[in-house]
Amino acid sequence: MAKRALITGVTGQDGSYLAELLLEKGYEVIGMVRRSSTLNFERIAHIQDHITLAPADLLDEASMIGVLREHRPEEIYNLAAQSFVQTSFSQPVLTGETTAIGVTRLLDAIRLVDPSVRMYQASSSEMFGKVREVPQTEDTPFYPRSPYGVAKVYGHWITVNYRESYDLHASSGILFNHESPRRGLEFVTRKITHGVAAIAAGHATELRLGNLDAQRDWGFAGDYVEAMWLMLQQDVPDDYVVSTGETHSVREFCQLAFGRAGLNWEDHVVIDERFFRPAEVDLLVGDASKANAALGWKPNTSFESLVHMMVDADIEATERNAHLRPNGTR
Repeated sequence: MAKRALITGVTGQDGSYLAELLLEKGYEVIGMVRRSSTLNFERIAHIQDHITLAPADLLDEASMIGVLREHRPEEIYNLAAQSFVQTSFSQPVLTGETTAIGVTRLLDAIRLVDPSVRMYQASSSEMFGKVREVPQTEDTPFYPRSPYGVAKVYGHWITVNYRESYDLHASSGILFNHESPRRGLEFVTRKITHGVAAIAAGHATELRLGNLDAQRDWGFAGDYVEAMWLMLQQDVPDDYVVSTGETHSVREFCQLAFGRAGLNWEDHVVIDERFFRPAEVDLLVGDASKANAALGWKPNTSFESLVHMMVDADIEATERNAHLRPNGTR
């Protein structure tokens, strides 16, 4: 009989790639979605007929208990969150409710309905924030620099707490930045590649960005969801850093992205202080040797390949949209 997995945040970047992976492995996939007037199924449109959508919300524990009772998943991947760092400064309470307390509600639902369920918690490199050491490992102390990072630290530790208190098979993946053509436009990587496509098509002349010196460890989301799955296949739950081990600046990302379209980034990028964070994270770079040794996981996509993939997808989408608009009208 097919294994059954529940994914919260199934309509997001990671949720869509994970759903694809699990379907390939023969799983029955249930995607948890919030009831909302503006649901966006764009990222899962191509697989929507193959997954079951279940309405529930991390803000409402009763709804999650209902989903667990109805669908009886063996694995749960908690990818839902208010996941944009900049937004967390303007909506800190909402970020805490979903990204922090929401994890407790889900863990509690598992404890009440079926403690044998295996759960994956999406932790984040943003928990390291003002980094205490380079590179960061599973043992590096956390020093979050945003309400999002603080909320993720809570989610991480409550997962450890329920694992130890109630013997749950709950693992956390401390994922460093992972991108793809499905990344939201509010994230700097996609903002850059989308901007490149617009400039290459003649729809724009400049791209306004914040701190070009910020450095991140960027990998491909399609590679990282495999690590999530591998964690839940282990006999013993644990926490793992998932990263490439390489660091690159926003400036480097710009150089590669504009270069892919035959453009010079310096002709188009404008520094705009509105996009600087109130508290910046300087240098995030992960050491994934534990995931490599214990899970047999390693990233398959290089930084350059990732940037090129994203630029190519945005240029293709821009061209496709142009064909859909007769005489250039919307």
